[in-house]
Order: sequence, then structure tokens, then C-alpha cells
Amino acid sequence: MVPCVIFEDEHLLVVAKPAGWNTHAPSPYAGEGIYDWLKHREPRWASLAILHRLDKETSGVLVFGKTPLANKSLTEQFTARRVQKKYLLLTDRTVPAKEFTVKTELVRVGEKYASRPGGEMAETKFTPVADSKFAVNSAGLKMVCAEPFTGRTHQIRVHASESGFPILGDTLYVGTASSRVYLHAAEIAFTHPATNKSVKFLAPVNFDAEPRLTLHAACVEQAFQPAVSGDFPVAVLGTGKFLEPADRDVCLTNAFRLIHGASDNWPGWFVEKLGDYLLSQSEAPLSAKQQEELAWLAKKFSSRGAYHKILSRHVRQSKVADASPQLVLGEAAPERFEILENGVRYEMSFSEGYSVGLFLDQRDNRRRFLTGHVAADFELFNSKFKIQNSKFEVLNCFAYTCGFSVAAAKAGARTTSLDLSKKYLEWGKRNFALNGLDPAAHDFIYGDTFDWLRRLAKKGRAFDAIVLDPPTFSQSKEHGTFRADKDYDKLVTAALPVLKRGGVLLASTNAADWPPEEFLANVAAAAHAAKRKILQQHYVPQPPDFPISRAEPAYLKTVWLRIG
Repeated sequence: MVPCVIFEDEHLLVVAKPAGWNTHAPSPYAGEGIYDWLKHREPRWASLAILHRLDKETSGVLVFGKTPLANKSLTEQFTARRVQKKYLLLTDRTVPAKEFTVKTELVRVGEKYASRPGGEMAETKFTPVADSKFAVNSAGLKMVCAEPFTGRTHQIRVHASESGFPILGDTLYVGTASSRVYLHAAEIAFTHPATNKSVKFLAPVNFDAEPRLTLHAACVEQAFQPAVSGDFPVAVLGTGKFLEPADRDVCLTNAFRLIHGASDNWPGWFVEKLGDYLLSQSEAPLSAKQQEELAWLAKKFSSRGAYHKILSRHVRQSKVADASPQLVLGEAAPERFEILENGVRYEMSFSEGYSVGLFLDQRDNRRRFLTGHVAADFELFNSKFKIQNSKFEVLNCFAYTCGFSVAAAKAGARTTSLDLSKKYLEWGKRNFALNGLDPAAHDFIYGDTFDWLRRLAKKGRAFDAIVLDPPTFSQSKEHGTFRADKDYDKLVTAALPVLKRGGVLLASTNAADWPPEEFLANVAAAAHAAKRKILQQHYVPQPPDFPISRAEPAYLKTVWLRIG
């Protein structure tokens, strides 16, 4: 169940988009929009089509088509202006006492739009919402209902601004700066493409919600705390029935990022929820303001305790106790505790040094192993390339605590986990056991990845899938220094001899300064040099709770490749 989904049937997928998430990716290597993320998440959504759009900072109801019938019908209805939409906005300016309609021609002027002769006709009706709690707000905020009769870009924002009440947070159109643009698509009504009956879909507004928490509530299959429940109703998928968040008590994931640096207006500071605990990370001790925010988050999520870790480039020279996160709030965590991710259990620890047990930015990629679905028209367990009646085998290089291996094993694969640390491999075995998986049925190899790839090739071993997720920088006695941006092609070259024809390679790096185009070219060149053909390719950045912005650029780069 994806929390942002509010309705689904054979023809339609209706979602409540949170503020701060694009409708679609603005460029090939930017963060996924909600459309891209959904399209590649489930096989039944592979043909998802965009029928209308919401701006990144606009929240609310968004409809996607699943069938040619739905796409044709809704496109015709939008063109003929038979789709009815209602938006709600907040403003801190004076609002006319009665409803009125604005009808102007809009033209693009630089990065925004304005009413000028010769543009496209746009028409919007505005109605003050007198019974709203914002109508007599102590901060002077007023709520207005906006009904666009046309669908021009930025139409409501332009008309509101030019009418003297720019939307709160909409600085592009001279609105007062705030944490978000306070514009919400509250409802949409149209004729159902298959039944020809009138349908209406609602996304209740919650302008009081913290924008970043609303985004997490929309994309992470978590257990909702009372403080954040009620944000959006969701559907029992395939039934058309609605289920309120407060009625859901099944937790699939309780580990995700809460604050992602400058993207969440906290430059250099990162906070994650790890089950019952919070983990804060920055290059300096917590400031008073950060301590206050961390305490608020701990209360919001009923956390038992919060830890802080100093990010350091010299962690290898630090003692375990010094590198480990330190308790700053609440009660201490046990030496080992569990978190849930996609229904899979993983062991975490704040007492084992710099690394606590799992990198949350790979959550969606681990889910791809768990489900066997990589992207639209890209299935991991593809019978076309698989020897019948054989066990699907996965090699996880730089396995760390074997997160990818556990997900693949839960899906029925036989895994081989390879790492330079015996401690982490033993940790990985405990992760297997936590999930009812027998570690003895899988292989765990201690040693240098390059050395063992050569050994496995000599032995004639071949795998259906290989995971390459190396650290940005590492050293070993056998191979010496490894730098991702300098040596990744050598790693791919070493791995290809043990990848079956038609096998899948997951290549990933968190080398932040390495442009994705260069990373992809590097991987492709290695495959070409080995005379291997790339049959399928799907690129993914970091997940939505690691939002990408100009102030906080993307760092994680991952490509899934089926190689012949």
C-alpha cells in the first residue's frame, strides 16, 4: 500500500501529492517526480500516464491514467473544460469580501507568467472561505477557494497575485516567504472513462502539517503516529474502498530520513528515524536550535531517544567509542535493536562505530530485489534470460551488513555476500536470522572484492545478478586504494566475467562530485570494452525522503543494467 494513493481501479490511479514533490522529474538525472516514482514501483502502473500537473510546491489531488481509454477520455474532458477543480490557498493579504472571477490572457515572462494581451485565455473564480479557521487567524491568514475554468500554467498564482492577495510562500509572485507555497488542490470531478458516471476525488487540506513530514507520510509505508495521521485518506488497493490513516496499524517501514540538509532548510544537518530512535548527523555538535528541533521530532514520533553523530573525513583514525553516535536526548538504545524496512527486519547499533547498520538511501533499491520488479518493463526475475529450474543467484559485493542479500533471499534467491569486514558479515548473518532465513543456506565471503571476483571467475562461477555498491574510497592489502570516480570501470570489468548472459548488474555510487552522465558513461564503456551488450537500463537517484534541490544536490547514483 502506497500511502499517497487515495483511489485505484482498472483505469485510474488517484493520489494526494504532497508539497515539495514534482509531478514528474524536471530532468533525466534529477530526483524522481511522483509520476516517475509510481510508474516504476508496481508492474500494474507501468503504463501510467500524466493527464494534468501540479507545481512542485502545490499539494493535493492528482489523477493518472492507467489505460488508453482513460487517457483518451480524460484528455478530451480537460480539453473541453468539463473537469471541475477546486483549490484552497492561504494569504496574509486583504481578500475581497465576495466571490469574483478573473479572466485574462497569460504570457510567459522569464521564469513566471503575467497577464498580457496576446497570450492564452485563463479564467479563475475566487471565493473567500468564511467558515475556515484561517478566516479569523491570529496571524492574519485568510483562506480562499479558487476554481480554475482553464488549465494554464501558474494560473491561480498569477491571478491571486495580480488581484492583490498573493499566495503565502509564493515568493515568485511577491507572496510572503514561508515554509511552502500554501496552495492545495482539494478536489477534482469528472466523468469516469469506463462507467460514464460522475466521480469526485478529495484530498483534505492540512496547512498546519510540516511539509517535509507530509512528504514522508506520502511515500513511506510507515505506521502513522497520531500526530501525523489524518493527512490523507488512502485506498485499499484494487477495491476502490477508502481507509483513513488512523485505521492503519500495519507497519512496513519505520526507518527513513526526516531532515535532509539544505533541502529541508537545515544546511549540513541530517536526521533519520530508526525505529524507536532518532539519529542526528552533522559536522559539528548540535546547536541550541537543532536541539530544540530534535526534541520536537522526538515528541512527534514518540521516540525513546535521540543520538548525534559528528560527520568526519578522518573516521578511520578514530576509536570505535569516539566514532559512535552519542546519546543527546531520552533513554539509551540497547546495544542492538531492530528496524523495519519494506517489512524486512534489520539490526542496528549505535555502539559499533561510525556506521550504524544500514544506509537508508538504498531502501527503494532493496525493495526492487524484494519484489523482483526493477522498473516499468524491467523485471529482475525474467524467465527469458533464466535457465529453467535453477536457483536465482545474487552476488553482493561490498556487502556491509548484507542488506541487499537479505532482501534478495526473502524473494527466494540464493545469495553470496562478499566484504572485507568479518564483523559486518557476522552482522549480516544476524540479519538473515532475524528474518527467518538460514545463513547456512547462503555464502558469506571475507576478503577483497577484486581478488575474489578473479577467484570466482577462475572457478567458473556465474550469477544472475551482481550488486556493486562500493564505498567512495577504500583500501585493502590485496588491491590497494580504490576511488569510485577513478576506478569504477575496473570494478565493472572485474565483475562482468561472473555475470551470466542476460544477468542484471546493479551499479551504484555515492560519489557526490561525480556527474551522473560521467558515471553512466564509465559503466557503459566497461561493458562495451568487455564486448557485453546492455539490453535494458534504468537509472534511479536517491528516494523522495532524500529530496534533491539546488541547495542540496543529488549524490546517490544507481543504474540497473541487464547485460547480454
